[in-house]
Amino acid sequence: MTKANANDGFVVFDHVQKSYDGEILVVKDLNLSVAKGEFLTMLGPSGSGKTTVLMMLAGFEVATHGDIRLNGQPINNIPPHKRGIGMVFQNYALFPHMTVGENLSFPLEVRNMGKSDREAKVKRALDMVQMGDFLNRRPAQLSGGQQQRIALSRALVFEPELVLMDEPLGALDKQLREHMQFEITNLAHQLGITVVYVTHDQTEALTMSDNVAVFDDGIIQQLAPPDLLYEEPMNSFVAQFIGENNTLRGVVKEIKGDTCLVELDDGELIDAKPVNVTAVGDRTQVSIRPERVEYNKERLHDSAHTLNAEVLEFVYMGDIFRTRLRVAGNEDFIIKTRNAPDVERLKPGQKIKIGWLPSDCRALDA
Repeated sequence: MTKANANDGFVVFDHVQKSYDGEILVVKDLNLSVAKGEFLTMLGPSGSGKTTVLMMLAGFEVATHGDIRLNGQPINNIPPHKRGIGMVFQNYALFPHMTVGENLSFPLEVRNMGKSDREAKVKRALDMVQMGDFLNRRPAQLSGGQQQRIALSRALVFEPELVLMDEPLGALDKQLREHMQFEITNLAHQLGITVVYVTHDQTEALTMSDNVAVFDDGIIQQLAPPDLLYEEPMNSFVAQFIGENNTLRGVVKEIKGDTCLVELDDGELIDAKPVNVTAVGDRTQVSIRPERVEYNKERLHDSAHTLNAEVLEFVYMGDIFRTRLRVAGNEDFIIKTRNAPDVERLKPGQKIKIGWLPSDCRALDA
């Protein structure tokens, strides 16, 4: 987790806590620093605290304890409209009685900007999202994707240095959602703005972000770039929440430097990287990503150990094959294999050997 101090970060949370009832902490001692120009995504299940953190930054919720700073200045006591932060919500929050142009002009009028300046900024903001021809339409005359573009351009129209987004693509269909993910990311990098983005969609977090903060139970479980988060989860929660993951349970029998020997519950022995275990005798969940598992191939001899497996289900998914196996008592062990001419199509009931490199296998908390 990034430790905040007085001199780092464009956005800083310094020992921030939030309780609604004076007893239960929804956000627990949050220390977080976001660099200028960074695209940070807060990812987690419902009730994990991520939206509360966003609302405290926006000024719609007040921190129970700790400081929030923006560009070095404490903002705890500054009302939302004076923080100069752009906001984009899932429900777009456009004024239905106003045209697109009037919707975008509104935040500029509030800032007492002259008419010609307003018109120039509205035009620029609409051009950014390829919506220049929709100036005189009302929100009801626009599709969901068009409304989301307008909501985005309204958040950018007064040229804020920080934009907050709360599940902004949640209402869009899959194809449009994926298109908007790239559009928002490119726009943020082009303009050099800092974005704090909230989602429970892990694919969205991995494809859009410079860094991802994974929340659970009011605490950041891990803060890292997307590739590191996926490849090197620091605990069982992150391993299970990010992407698909295989888990085998067992006990640590031996620890030698960066390798440990784990006895699985069915008696099999495997090597793993000790990440979240400290002593011999610790219960552990061993984590392996489905695409890291090899079967019946030459590469198997490189693996520390091979395990026997039985094919339970083979699913053709176009670019990949997804196979469910019974391994060491686990009937939900998944392997993903790219669709290629030299890859064997497995059949239910087939017995195979599987293996992986010890470096791809992590011994995490039980």
